[in-house]
Amino acid sequence: MQITVASYNIHKAVGTDRKRDPARILNVLREIDADVIALQEADMRFGQRASVLQRAALDDTPWKVVPVAKRPRSIGWHGNALLVRREMNVLDSEALDLPMLEPRGAACADIGNGSGAFRVVGAHLDLSGVRRSDQIRAILDHLHRAHPDMPEIMLGDFNQWSARSGAMRQFDENWLALSPGPSFPSGRPIARLDRLVFSPHWKLLNHGVHHSALASRASDHLPVWATVRLPNL
Repeated sequence: MQITVASYNIHKAVGTDRKRDPARILNVLREIDADVIALQEADMRFGQRASVLQRAALDDTPWKVVPVAKRPRSIGWHGNALLVRREMNVLDSEALDLPMLEPRGAACADIGNGSGAFRVVGAHLDLSGVRRSDQIRAILDHLHRAHPDMPEIMLGDFNQWSARSGAMRQFDENWLALSPGPSFPSGRPIARLDRLVFSPHWKLLNHGVHHSALASRASDHLPVWATVRLPNL
């Protein structure tokens, strides 16, 4: 099994020009062309938590929304959404609550793809280093209880500047924790806030930051991506 995964904080579809343009976000997603995409800030923060990406518009893309939303106009949970290619099977999905100072959550799904299955979690972690550690630990505890032997991937905006210190210490040396490169702010990125983390099952083939002209305007973050495979499948 070989897949490309990506994480993208879409900033509620508001670009660096301060214009909300969901179509521009969808075009960036087409540029990335990943099999699994974790979105952050995909829903409005107040009111009905409506998605900034209309479901009708997503119907014209190669991806379907993983069902974790608890509100009818949302596509995610606390802004976290997962998109997967239409030919993939969503075997299970759930919204996770995380320890928080402000509302935080994660989107979790078990995905079937041909000969195997894997679990993916999309999250947007807290600004507080202490809470980030608590949130990563809560996700890892949930993964261990749910399917301890299933290959796992965690994607998201970790709000973490350092690569291996701070909250990243929650991952032991068996996990592959990637910060593919500076992804924030999108116009002139200096911070490696966006991360991709893989359980020991996976072999890394390639990774990077998607820095196109369109992506530099569409959000205040650039997307990050990686191609991985399961050697035994």
